[in-house]
Amino acid sequence: MNLILHLLLDAAVIFGLAYIMPQVDVKNFGTALLIAVLLGLLNFFVGWIIRFPLNLITFFLLTGIVRILVTALLLKLIDRILDSFTIHGFWPALVIALAVAVAGMLIDRSAPSEQMVESGYVVSILQSLRLG
Repeated sequence: MNLILHLLLDAAVIFGLAYIMPQVDVKNFGTALLIAVLLGLLNFFVGWIIRFPLNLITFFLLTGIVRILVTALLLKLIDRILDSFTIHGFWPALVIALAVAVAGMLIDRSAPSEQMVESGYVVSILQSLRLG
């Protein structure tokens, strides 16, 4: 469920920023969803290969910044792969990567913790919402 939410939010962020930024062009929301899926797959399979040496160089002190830079590089790679997605320049890719990172952080922060679920707190809130 969390994966689907992340993919949909990433696609919405990419599509929304493409609407706002003239340097970014996305054909439709389906293309944005495909970009989000490709970004997730590339981050999983290739991203760690790029991130690990960069994190070693920075002594793992700048992992967040390295993750955003690698995501921007992967967005530029997706730009080369897909004809229906274009980014003119590295800075727009960096802005999209930063927005995707912030959106993902907000989702992860708002999700209930395991302790909340185990204690029944989340269930009691859902039951009170149904009754009220």
